[in-house]
Amino acid sequence: MAETSTTASYIATGPRVGLRHYAYDDSAEFTALASRSTEQHRPWLFPPVTAEAYAAYAGKLIEDPTKAGFLVCERESGRIAGFININNIVGGGFRCGAIGYGAFAHSVGRGLMGQGLGLVLRHAFGPMGLHRLEANVQPANAASIALVRSAGFRLEGFSPDFLFIDGAWRDHERWAITSEMLPAPCTPAPSA
Repeated sequence: MAETSTTASYIATGPRVGLRHYAYDDSAEFTALASRSTEQHRPWLFPPVTAEAYAAYAGKLIEDPTKAGFLVCERESGRIAGFININNIVGGGFRCGAIGYGAFAHSVGRGLMGQGLGLVLRHAFGPMGLHRLEANVQPANAASIALVRSAGFRLEGFSPDFLFIDGAWRDHERWAITSEMLPAPCTPAPSA
């Protein structure tokens, strides 16, 4: 496969996905995928579906040092499968951030977001120097809970009226993982 500018910009790769930062020129692809995934995302998530909204959204993830945004892409084609953002990054003795994420409709059930989350965790606990990541998930969002549970997050509590989403304050479960909880990466067996 010839390396494209998209695949050349991966900061980490897994067997089927590549992880890269947002770019302003991802607007058309991102908003088209978000528009086609609206039914899947509601009532949990409201990613930008217009160029103007994407520019504001991506701008914060690109320019604000308390945020880091990652696009999970199908490794070979470079097509965006979903996104994982780390918000509210705090350094010092805390070294923590809160993650938010979403899969686009074409990638649901294919294991791409699980691989992507594994790459984000290794990047966050490695080059970013974080110690803890939190995910706040609405209790009825079974797919989101399954994703963090499979990545090794532990349930730490319940927060009533935690976030204002879709016109109301919503309860959330608090899930978290620390760098010590991250399993070692699998290494392939040597070939004979």
